Amino acid sequence: MKMRIIYPLMLALGVLVSACELPDNIDMKAAQNVTAGELMTDALRNSLALIDDMSQNTNIGRMLCQYIGMTQYTDPSRYVFDVRQIPDRYWDRAYLVLNDFKETKKLLAEEVGDASFMKENANRGAIVEIMEVLTYHNLVDYFGNVPYTEALGGASNKTPAYDDQVDIYNDLQARLTAAIATLTANAAYGSWGDKDLVYEGDVAMWKKFAATLKARLAMRVADVNPTQAQSELTAAIDAGMLEAGESMQLSWIGVNPHNNTIYTMFEGARTDYAPANTIVDKMLELDDARLSSYFSTVDTSTEVGVIKPAYVGIPYGAITVPYNNVSHFSAPMFKADFPATFACHAEVEFLLAEAAARGMTVPGTAQEHYEAGIAESHAFWGAEYDAAVYLAHPDVAWDDARNKELIGIQKWLALYNRGNEGYASWRCFDWPVLNVPMDMEYTDIPFRMPYPYNEPDLNAVNYAAAAEAIGGDNVRTRIFWDDVEGTKTPSPAF
Repeated sequence: MKMRIIYPLMLALGVLVSACELPDNIDMKAAQNVTAGELMTDALRNSLALIDDMSQNTNIGRMLCQYIGMTQYTDPSRYVFDVRQIPDRYWDRAYLVLNDFKETKKLLAEEVGDASFMKENANRGAIVEIMEVLTYHNLVDYFGNVPYTEALGGASNKTPAYDDQVDIYNDLQARLTAAIATLTANAAYGSWGDKDLVYEGDVAMWKKFAATLKARLAMRVADVNPTQAQSELTAAIDAGMLEAGESMQLSWIGVNPHNNTIYTMFEGARTDYAPANTIVDKMLELDDARLSSYFSTVDTSTEVGVIKPAYVGIPYGAITVPYNNVSHFSAPMFKADFPATFACHAEVEFLLAEAAARGMTVPGTAQEHYEAGIAESHAFWGAEYDAAVYLAHPDVAWDDARNKELIGIQKWLALYNRGNEGYASWRCFDWPVLNVPMDMEYTDIPFRMPYPYNEPDLNAVNYAAAAEAIGGDNVRTRIFWDDVEGTKTPSPAF
């Protein structure tokens, strides 16, 4: 088993292995050896934790799509990025974990064994590739052009050039194609085993996730490159995506630091976050059965001895709101071991619904996939509902003339608690219409995060070139796949 020397400072910082996992006899003054499996475990955990993170200091995806707001310290929910240097933190953590994946692949390349071992090794490498794709596509979706081909050069290249976001997306699709081919060819062999925190080495499930990711990226570009979108989506369908009841999740063990991000953010009696009125009010309008799965009620009675429970979202972007005056997350979501979700079958159904609504070639109709996505989301959250009644609601019932609006809103609801994807979905569909923070305009709502605030100092020439290439480093510059709307009166149909 090949091992990599990892120095104590990196261990202490949690870059590679969290301190709680270190044996008692570790000498922190000496360099340590880490195997590919150990490095993969930590990289997998850290990459997914970053995407799932809801800290106002690191990842405000849930705020950007208005799933949550803040009761105090409200600058992030008002799209103030510089006070906490939010882009810097997300960027740095993403590239740290990408470096871990790079080191994992180096270790795998050094390992040799019999034919069966090498096929398992190839599967392990394919899974690393899939995770790199997931990490990079989230970087592109937040920033646009980012370092890619010259990234991770370490001391040999501290000022990497930024790659064009279209080129990155194209390469990510090529990497997914290769990973799916490898996992298909080696379907009879294992991979990471218990080092895999998601699927425990199940190659078939990793292939399904890769295909789902391929479909996601395909539909991202449907506005700007419909031919490519069709081709990649067809490949994803042929490969086989996540099926009913299947998902890509990280199951937290509920022991520090391996806890659900909501639990972590409320440790020490913190009361900084609450569900936003944007989503709470929309679900109330639809009489949505998922309300109790997503949120708790709050007593709104003003009479002594009378309890009047109701769902009340925090007014999005308000300066301060008492925590006890609004609804909170549902009880299961506060548990330390509540799992983080990164893909599910409901997402697959909404991707297919969108494709069909656009006139692309997919099995089934837009309405069939739309209604299946709604059903799958309710099942995923354990919400019992009368499908006939819900689907008859005038703002839920299928209507070809409102296909973009309907799919956009229901997909956004189904992606709840997945901030990165919820924010991307809003930019793709322009639905729902978001709330405007106090003293702001709808045109202040960001389409991207600004580049890290230290980039003009650390990588001035390449930063300037990237900013110019994307049309300016400001929050209203669009990611390449974004359409031309983003207004309070978006088009209801494709």
